[in-house]
Amino acid sequence: MKQNQKLSTKQAVALRYSPEAGQLPTVVAKGKGKVAEQILQKAQEHRVPVQEDASLVEVLSKLDLDQEIPPELYQLVAEILSFIYRSDQRAENRGKA
Repeated sequence: MKQNQKLSTKQAVALRYSPEAGQLPTVVAKGKGKVAEQILQKAQEHRVPVQEDASLVEVLSKLDLDQEIPPELYQLVAEILSFIYRSDQRAENRGKA
């Protein structure tokens, strides 16, 4: 595979997070190329927020499906989830105005 082809291969990892159930963020889907595109398409169809972070995807893609994220990723994933939560709240508040 050529260098530029390798760099352009899309990757995606999906996390599930249910704090009310006492669960940590867990890898529920991951893939490259067409599989990554399908993951992103499903997220869009279901209005699931998407965060682009190539470094984080690289690390998360090494985890197994149904594996909880490791402690060293808690802070980073928490920041992303917090950003998404705040964005959702702002959008919801705009919808009420």
